Amino acid sequence: MGIVKLATGREIGDGRPPYLIAEIGANHNGDMGLCRRLIDAAKAAGADAAKFQSWSAGSLISRAEYERHTSYSDSKRHFGSLRDMVERYQLTPAQHREVADYCTKVGIDFLSTPFSPGEVDLLAGLGVPALKVASMDVNHEVLLGHVAASGLPVILSTGMASTSEVARAVETLRGAGCSQLVLLHCVSIYPPDPATINLRNMIGLRRAFGCPVGFSDHTLGAAIPLAAIALGACVIEKHFTLDKGMEGWDHEISADLQELALIAASGRSVWQALGSEVRTLSAAELEKRRQFRRRIVVTHDLRRGERLREADLDYKRPGNGIAPDERRYVIGRSLARDLAADDELAWSDLD
Repeated sequence: MGIVKLATGREIGDGRPPYLIAEIGANHNGDMGLCRRLIDAAKAAGADAAKFQSWSAGSLISRAEYERHTSYSDSKRHFGSLRDMVERYQLTPAQHREVADYCTKVGIDFLSTPFSPGEVDLLAGLGVPALKVASMDVNHEVLLGHVAASGLPVILSTGMASTSEVARAVETLRGAGCSQLVLLHCVSIYPPDPATINLRNMIGLRRAFGCPVGFSDHTLGAAIPLAAIALGACVIEKHFTLDKGMEGWDHEISADLQELALIAASGRSVWQALGSEVRTLSAAELEKRRQFRRRIVVTHDLRRGERLREADLDYKRPGNGIAPDERRYVIGRSLARDLAADDELAWSDLD
């Protein structure tokens, strides 16, 4: 269903390897040293992109919502108030530049999700290869229009959205100038019940909207994203951490280094194994056929001039002679020389 070309030149879509996004998000916990270690680890694991979230204390959450969440009982995932956490975990414009430059140094794509038009402009100014739109903003037409107007490829998650809402979002993006769009099937539960994941919806999204489709994954482990690749996902987005036990919002449901490396390596193997609908045989398999198939041998001693009957023939390895399905060209023919029991029959043995 087409190809999307990122600003880096990397292509996503039909016939291309899956593009693996390590969703660091806010798992840097406001610590730039930890942030750099996460980027290093994402690169080492084989991810194509390290992705962050671009929001500020004033661009995402209302004052009333801050006032409703001044403390939490779950001290593992939360500390202080909601405002305390947002202010700690936000990336300043200067930190965005630092992160983008470090990704370039390491050799991994820098991606981020903007949550306001100003953050779209910030990311575009940093030279991101694409803009990722979060599931929560499928119906945010103002933001979608600004994202599309950037001229950058767009990756849109579809969690929590009905098909009609996805259709309106696609129409909004394309109407505002987005010509390169990737949709990500997503279930916005952390983690979701496998019975609710419905990976086959990726097929429906491809058919309905005619664009490459991937999977934004919130499951635990590597099995489900690998299954998504087997169903044709061209992008896998997976939350990533160095330590699932670390304090913070998403560490517990994130992939660690070993899991991300497994998704990267096995995902490419799965993609390579998919091949095409046309049946083909490799040179190695053709050679194997010569070893593992059978050829005609004779069942007992035979004299020159005898005519071969079905009862004179048996079929044994290797398959480098007259094949079993060629016996019709053998039966009734006269022998050109004497043969002993179990001799391999060759065309030169026949008159």
